[in-house]
Amino acid sequence: MNLTDTAIRNAKPADKPIKLYDGDGLYLLVSPAGHRGWRFKYFFGGKEKLLSFGRYPEITLKIARERRLEARRLVAMGADPSVHRQAERAAQSYTFELLAREWLEVQKAALNQKTFLNKQERFEAFVFPYIGKRPIAQLKAVDILPLLKNIDARGRHETAHRVRSECGNVFRYAVVAGRAERDPTVDLRGALGSVVRRNRPAIVDPARLGELMRAIAGYRGDVSTEFALKLLPLTFVRPGELRCAAWDEFNLKSAEWRIPAARMKMRELHVVPLSTQAVALLTDLHTLTGKGHYVFPSIRSKDRPISDNTINAALRRLGFSSDEMVAHGFRSTASTCLNELGWHPDLIELQLAHAERNESRGAYNRAQRLGERRKMMQAWADYLDGLRTGSAAAVPVRDEAS
Repeated sequence: MNLTDTAIRNAKPADKPIKLYDGDGLYLLVSPAGHRGWRFKYFFGGKEKLLSFGRYPEITLKIARERRLEARRLVAMGADPSVHRQAERAAQSYTFELLAREWLEVQKAALNQKTFLNKQERFEAFVFPYIGKRPIAQLKAVDILPLLKNIDARGRHETAHRVRSECGNVFRYAVVAGRAERDPTVDLRGALGSVVRRNRPAIVDPARLGELMRAIAGYRGDVSTEFALKLLPLTFVRPGELRCAAWDEFNLKSAEWRIPAARMKMRELHVVPLSTQAVALLTDLHTLTGKGHYVFPSIRSKDRPISDNTINAALRRLGFSSDEMVAHGFRSTASTCLNELGWHPDLIELQLAHAERNESRGAYNRAQRLGERRKMMQAWADYLDGLRTGSAAAVPVRDEAS
């Protein structure tokens, strides 16, 4: 006879546990203390096994029967309900945050520190508070879209797209690790508005560039800021590559700056030929900061470089707004002007350390064109001097090899 709720409520505890059977392996175990718990007995692989469904009345008779039916279906399909439950519990422990942090650790060796920290901070600020504690296998596109919309609504459109892409990377990592079935972010393509990309502000007019160089020459302030501001136009490296420069990367006798692959965006060693003007500046600076590790130490601590915003703040002090010129803009300035002055585009791209799509050609260029780049960097420094003094404004400086 099948159980009823009335029969369960009327069941009295005995000196020994008693079993109230409902059929098909399901029964209610009543302990001497009065506790009532559901059990399901089944056979799998020729062995008798037992599965707990929880306590009554939290687990009602109806729910217990549904769980019995689900368990019997698993057995019929050749799956052990106990193993299935263990897998479900394990899946609950594989949260999005756990897999995201695992993915970040895997990527850490291939990223520079700033990029790694930026990715980590985006997860911690925009993702973990919303879906971090949820099992990654259960997340769907509908769970991710609200957090992306929240970022987008703040006007941070590019950040929203980056977060979607980075979440997708985590889901794909979870798939190959066996922790998720698919990447739900693919369903979100087109759900966010397109990002209108703007080029970083940069001065490319020779007359205005001359004004900038005169302003920089007259800058007076913190030593690290002053020399960084003067060297950035001459080298046109990325601002982060300049501010974190270490003295052991420089060979002033051979007039070379070798930036390690670990500090480069493209993760390859980059050689910067130094003009005589750059060598002179570095020689002067070495007498001031050469005993430390960093070429441009922070005013607050010699064990840290100047901050991200140092050069931009100096440009503001000189009267150049953020709509006209930024630290990263010196790269665009050099690229535009050198192209207009007739230097070969390949040399310019190599010196900018942009990725070379053809790997064999890129390796050849890096190995064979350093001499030409030396000529270009010296000509560029001389050109900037000419603009600053007004003695050689906008006179083309042709690349002899082009």
